[in-house]
Amino acid sequence: MKRSGITTKVSQTRPSFGAAVIRTTCRGCGGANVATVFADLGIQPPANSYLRSAEASQDERAYPLRALVCADCFLVQVDTDVPREELFYDYAYFSSFSESWQKHAEAYAAMAIARFGLDRASFVVEVASNDGYLLKNFVAASIPCLGIEPSDTVAAAASRIGVPTQVSYLDREVAEAVVARQCKADLVVANNVWAHVPDLDSFTAGLAVLLKPEGILTIEVQHLLPLMEHVEFDTIYHEHYTYFSLLAAERLLARHGLKVFDVEQISTHGGSLRYYIVDANRKDVAEGNGLLKVRADEAAAGLDILETYSKFAAQIPVCRDALRAFLTDARSAGKTVGAYGAAAKGNTLLNYCGIGTEDIALVADRNPHKQGQLLPGSHIPIVAPEVLMDARPDFILILPWNLRLEIMSQLAGIREWGGKFVTPVPTVQIWA
Repeated sequence: MKRSGITTKVSQTRPSFGAAVIRTTCRGCGGANVATVFADLGIQPPANSYLRSAEASQDERAYPLRALVCADCFLVQVDTDVPREELFYDYAYFSSFSESWQKHAEAYAAMAIARFGLDRASFVVEVASNDGYLLKNFVAASIPCLGIEPSDTVAAAASRIGVPTQVSYLDREVAEAVVARQCKADLVVANNVWAHVPDLDSFTAGLAVLLKPEGILTIEVQHLLPLMEHVEFDTIYHEHYTYFSLLAAERLLARHGLKVFDVEQISTHGGSLRYYIVDANRKDVAEGNGLLKVRADEAAAGLDILETYSKFAAQIPVCRDALRAFLTDARSAGKTVGAYGAAAKGNTLLNYCGIGTEDIALVADRNPHKQGQLLPGSHIPIVAPEVLMDARPDFILILPWNLRLEIMSQLAGIREWGGKFVTPVPTVQIWA
């Protein structure tokens, strides 16, 4: 299998964003003991840097994709800072294109309104609010809210549906400006963004500034423990700077005067945690059973032992070899393989495994903003789902495997010609 060519040449057709930086200190605690390799996935382009044409691939930029662990606070983190302006340039991820994610957001809003007694006198702030997928539920309930979203592309979509949105990255200064202009928040929401910020210190300080003394902060973030248990290495990419255990999260929050009082395990992104967080000085909240359970689970798994992390790296090539073998066998048998879901995790997988158009001819995605472009690195063309179905592949490789059931339902028609679904992580599985 041949990997499509990748260069580090600076593009003449895209803005210049500056150079990547190799970090030598921990993003969480600032310590210098960050050396143990957790995953080394080679040189890869940013996972969301889709290409508009084959000509654009001549200027494609790529960077080391390597995750290390801090021996002091056990925070897993990539060691290369790709300029965030490059990562979010022409950003094409719209949360509302996932039906399951919309349902998740609706359920969260209903829970939060009831559990925290939110009403028209309350104020809700969501950080990394994307296209308004979550806050629109608070707007519908007449609860004042504000989204803070760095991508003007998706922020514009949120504004069009009536979700007030400020285009900026969150840091302490931005948070102080929001509070001065409006007020502190009864509820601050940070879903799947904590891992996306290179400067954790300033970002987490911003969360603390936004929160009322009696307010609630909830953070949803992928949980490191199931990532390790299920070898979900494809969820590592440049845009995800950090990979949180509860152990590392509590240590970071404590440095900003915050504490976790409960934890909920949720299924999103292959296994995530929802942290319920308050001011560290509050005495009116007790530690919940969910928090105690996850602490115990992590201790049992040895997440406070450095050797545990170094063992993970050895499992990754096994997954790669299984997928390569499947594709080789399919080609030898004269079978065709298409893919579904132009997701970041899929790009990490394909590029680490050295998979290109000779293995998979096309990938389908419902997002029209991605259709007509090429996947970064592998250069596989992105098409509408109807095009994939018209091609009648023998197998459809589901790249966003965490949405397997949703995708299998949407593409159930492949069974008409005997087609089957395939998921690649933690190893290849074929689904009829």
